[in-house]
Amino acid sequence: MSKVKNSDFFTLSVTNAVQAIHEKDITAVELASSCINRYKDIEPKVHAWVYFLEDMILQQAENIDKNISEEKSKYILAGIPVGIKDIFNTYNMPTSMGSSIWKGFMPGNDARVVTNLRREGANIFGKTVTAEFAVHEPGPTLNPHNKKHIAGTSSTGSAVAVATGMVPAAIGSQTAGSTIRPASYTGVYGYKPSFGCVPRTGVLKTLDTLDHVTCFTRSVCDLPIMFDAMRVKGMNYPYIFDNFDLKKIKKKQMWRVAFVKTPVWSNIQSYAKEKIESWMKTLLEIGIKVSFIDLPKEFDQSHNVHNTIYNKALSYYFREEYQSSPDQVSDAMKSMIEEGKKIDLDYYRECIDKQNQLSAQLESFLSDYNIVISPSTSGEAPRLGEEEKADPCLIWTLCRVPSVHVPLFKGPNNLPFGIQCITRRYNDYLLFKFLNFLRDKEIINDSKIVNFN
Repeated sequence: MSKVKNSDFFTLSVTNAVQAIHEKDITAVELASSCINRYKDIEPKVHAWVYFLEDMILQQAENIDKNISEEKSKYILAGIPVGIKDIFNTYNMPTSMGSSIWKGFMPGNDARVVTNLRREGANIFGKTVTAEFAVHEPGPTLNPHNKKHIAGTSSTGSAVAVATGMVPAAIGSQTAGSTIRPASYTGVYGYKPSFGCVPRTGVLKTLDTLDHVTCFTRSVCDLPIMFDAMRVKGMNYPYIFDNFDLKKIKKKQMWRVAFVKTPVWSNIQSYAKEKIESWMKTLLEIGIKVSFIDLPKEFDQSHNVHNTIYNKALSYYFREEYQSSPDQVSDAMKSMIEEGKKIDLDYYRECIDKQNQLSAQLESFLSDYNIVISPSTSGEAPRLGEEEKADPCLIWTLCRVPSVHVPLFKGPNNLPFGIQCITRRYNDYLLFKFLNFLRDKEIINDSKIVNFN
């Protein structure tokens, strides 16, 4: 590890911090203390957290150091501070789900993914701000690049906590674009795994066929580490075991890349189109074969299918809050629930069938390519009060494929945005390999920590 001052340990990536702790260059307590100090400097300006208790964090760090010194475990995430989106159960912290209705609720258990993180040595740092019920009504979190622009909605607290260096990693969720969008708007890596790889037990449910557990980091090298810590493993999960635990990607890869504009290309800002298309030429220059393709016409209905499934599910899962505490439910949430109540059950089932058909069709359509690239968002973060334009996020979420937001560009307001890299379902490690290939070629880089402006 290159020499880093104690006060700057918060700048370490997950990869470098784990190595340093295992090699006893630093301790989990020292890393935690540095991140706590960073929290004290930055949090009052950005409002990324809803629960943060210094004494608890330091005690957890001491326990991790003790276990490491006794060689009880070779932790994947030895002492790494991880922020937890406030829709995941935590036994020792409240889970309010962005709603005043559930403020202070103590579930008494950990979500399965939080258990997995703790088991691998993560220091659970606290709960990050989420939109109301992880949908659309935003919390108080500000964009650290410019407070006059949005930072996203649902997983914004986790994205901002990572972008500003309060933690090197955080978990979030995505049912539409709740990870890719805030990752784009704040300039960090956001990763949505293949659907079904990370357990959702103990997590707020909004939609059975679309809810994904996700993560944010500042380095592409950290994504496979987080995935290995979060996901299910072993022979009790035979499909995952066959595709991840047994499948090794060791051979030299011939990259076959497809650039897909998607049906919402008209929403992409002109400056974003120019920068993305110019970046694609960089791939051609290093010898990657790139094809420019369009999705089949059936994918034009993706957004309608997604919205139908989404609204109908919300009207079912949040009917009690809507009926018993309407004054504590936002107008945005009420509107979606009302729309969902109007949707005929048979039509909802047709849309579920259509989701499965589109997923299968995408799997077949992409068989000639191992990587797909599309825009992440329409451009840099909109100003507060401006409406977000429809972007490609919904298509890849609907079809349950893994995707990673890669921070690459700056827009006219000097705000970040980037592209998504996608692959076929259960090819997550191939996606990591491609991104690390680009990093080795210095085509992509780690994110720099942002100070609030």
